[in-house]
Amino acid sequence: MGRLPKHLRNSLTWDQGSELALHKRVSTALGMDVYFCDPHSPWQRGTNENTNGLLRQYFPKGADLGGCSQAYLDAVAEEMNDRPRKILGFRKPSEAVLDLLDAA
Repeated sequence: MGRLPKHLRNSLTWDQGSELALHKRVSTALGMDVYFCDPHSPWQRGTNENTNGLLRQYFPKGADLGGCSQAYLDAVAEEMNDRPRKILGFRKPSEAVLDLLDAA
């Protein structure tokens, strides 16, 4: 994320998971605010919940990603970024981020 222009790093909203305990380090390193959703409030992170559901098509809940090759993980990321999203007016995330980068 540090390679993104500053205007694309305004804030980051995370869930309450213990894996995010180093949020202060991330916030400082990236120069951005980190917020947390309220517990048991998935509507506060709708895009995240939707993306998790899409990822379940590739990785069942609780799957160990350590057994996946980097090539496979990259292929999944590419497929996810090339999948049109309703929230983006049925544009692909890869198109939307390029538009934001071009506007910088």
